[in-house]
Amino acid sequence: MKKLIIPILITGSIFMACKESKNTKRDITVNYPETTKIPVVDDYFGTKITDNYRWLEDDKSKETEAWVKAENEVTFDYLDKIPYRKELKNRLSELWNYEKLGVPFKRGDYTYFYKNNGLQNHYVLYRKDKDGKEEVFLDPNTFAEDGTTSLGSVSFSKDKKTLAYSISEGGSDWRKVIIMDAESKEIKEDTIVDVKFSGISWKGNDGFYYSSYDKPKGSQLSAKTDQHKLYYHKLGTSQKEDKVIFGAKPEEKHRYVSGGVTEDGKYLFIYPRISTSGNKLLMKDLSNDNNPIVTILDTDNSDTYVIENKGTQLYLVTNLNAPNQKIVTVDASNPTEKNWKDFIPETENVLSPSTGSGYFFAEYMVDAVSKVLQYDYDGKLVREIKLPGVGSVGGFGGKKEAKELYFSFTNYNTPGSSYKFNPEDGTYEIYWKPNIAFDADGYESKQVFYTSKDGTKVPMIITYKKGIKLDGNNPTILYGYGGFNVSLTPSFSVANAVWMEQGGVYAVPNLRGGGEYGKKWHDAGTKLKKQNVFDDFIAAAEYLIKEKYTSSEYLAIRGGSNGGLLVGATMTQRPDLMKVALPAVGVLDMLRYHTFTAGAGWAYDYGTSEQSKEMFEYLKGYSPVHNVNKDVKYPATMVTTGDHDDRVVPAHSFKFAAELQDKQKGANPVLIRIETNAGHGAGTPVAKTIEQYADIFGFTLFNMGFDQLPNPSKSKIKS
Repeated sequence: MKKLIIPILITGSIFMACKESKNTKRDITVNYPETTKIPVVDDYFGTKITDNYRWLEDDKSKETEAWVKAENEVTFDYLDKIPYRKELKNRLSELWNYEKLGVPFKRGDYTYFYKNNGLQNHYVLYRKDKDGKEEVFLDPNTFAEDGTTSLGSVSFSKDKKTLAYSISEGGSDWRKVIIMDAESKEIKEDTIVDVKFSGISWKGNDGFYYSSYDKPKGSQLSAKTDQHKLYYHKLGTSQKEDKVIFGAKPEEKHRYVSGGVTEDGKYLFIYPRISTSGNKLLMKDLSNDNNPIVTILDTDNSDTYVIENKGTQLYLVTNLNAPNQKIVTVDASNPTEKNWKDFIPETENVLSPSTGSGYFFAEYMVDAVSKVLQYDYDGKLVREIKLPGVGSVGGFGGKKEAKELYFSFTNYNTPGSSYKFNPEDGTYEIYWKPNIAFDADGYESKQVFYTSKDGTKVPMIITYKKGIKLDGNNPTILYGYGGFNVSLTPSFSVANAVWMEQGGVYAVPNLRGGGEYGKKWHDAGTKLKKQNVFDDFIAAAEYLIKEKYTSSEYLAIRGGSNGGLLVGATMTQRPDLMKVALPAVGVLDMLRYHTFTAGAGWAYDYGTSEQSKEMFEYLKGYSPVHNVNKDVKYPATMVTTGDHDDRVVPAHSFKFAAELQDKQKGANPVLIRIETNAGHGAGTPVAKTIEQYADIFGFTLFNMGFDQLPNPSKSKIKS
């Protein structure tokens, strides 16, 4: 078992004039819509801040809709002029078109697995019966004609006869939950609506727990949501009758609340959170409905969750007084912290465990590379599992009674394969290996350690085609994230493979703010230390230039969400350092991010402009929207976002693009590509993803001066 995750009146004309940017080399003219300024002044601790583009926050207005349409017309007119855009799309489609298979899992009399035939927009869920007869169980490609409705989580009742599954429409974080008879595949009752940031966890066969917010006033895609609740839905009843299990009281206000039932159905564990880091922990014995909810941890100064139980013996994963995480045990009769005992102690490497077949599998990150140890339920080390290579593994999880487990392995130049593992003797064999038209042996990854501004050593993995010349002329994408305890570990990407086929270098540093070296590494890139993250990224770029992997004329920086903030801050602080900037779905207005949807929950990493004068001034000092200056030559920039992104609302990207277009000096274009009927990224149809990457790579190479693809022979498909 694992923890469950986590009106403005506009008047006047918007488009008053056109601002012209000319690329003299190719004679491409960009006529930006000049966005009307309607000043709104805010006062922060006596400092007045003018927001000229506040009106773009109103995602429901006709004026914003017209602005989006006008910007997209400019962007796609530009992209249409890139001579090899179609070639890139063809090659991406060609390489993407291979069968992909997920690892199987048993539920009742069936074995289920996900499969994509190649270019299907979404993976299809199949199943096999005991005789090996295979059938389509759920096909999300049939949910919507344009592929914009995707399948989220699937969860079976204890007897495996009923399925609850979630769907997302248009990429939104809001979900619907559909209840289905698993045998006949008939819908059983009304759909559960307005579910957000939720798992589905069954209580036996009668119902399940899920989480959501009260529906916000105003726009469902941008209005603030900060009262998360855990509900119980009993089968056969109306959603209006669903009982609030936690979060009904004002004093219990939490932005994220999740709940999970143990595999044996004995306990419900509740995880209330104020922010994305740290949680309280509560427990309810489900043997009697009248049993009270018991508090295990009443503070949120750690990330702690129950991974397993054996009867009343609980196994908890925690970073309380253990920044790299450990597993402790305690009896459910008295589960408070003072009674915890170490089971798998903390080590110098970050722990990420799973359970299956009656064993614990402790995956460690050693400089962002996987190492796995197997333990029994007494805490005895059984073996270190020799992995297929140097890279990232996932899996080893399963039911206690499972006779075999599965895991996946990948790195930046090795397409992901899956393996069937025997937990008794530690042997494994290939379960599935992709048949992809990519010569992995022709590429290599190298891990280096470079020095950041304050002397901190930071690892970075650089991947490229073997034999490239280190002459400073290689087109390079530097990709980063650096936040929210997220670790960037090596993994294969079809898109990055196409980039490297063109002679491109792909570099990923493990910046502070991430989780690669535990809680201390994360905290070193938060709040008043956030500049460390940008300094680490800048130092990575300087290393690549110094070592002649690339030069400023051939360097692009890229990142999404918190990584979009990273790109925005880096390009405004060091616009000379790169030729191209690619901020995606970025958090770019640091003074107002916490006023949208669940953004206030990010305060652990960022702080807020309201909490103190010091924090306000610090945020203002790097907020991308507030640090675009007049007559600065910024790199060629393509901002990307989705109009249905309700996690990082697109207003961030709209306002940043408007500021850049207004103030850019010189010929470098500033475009914003707004995907319609799309969200933060999850569930994006493959067809849209391929188009996005063709545009990103085309824009990047074109602005690095390439009039044709560096390696056009790889593009064979004719459209």
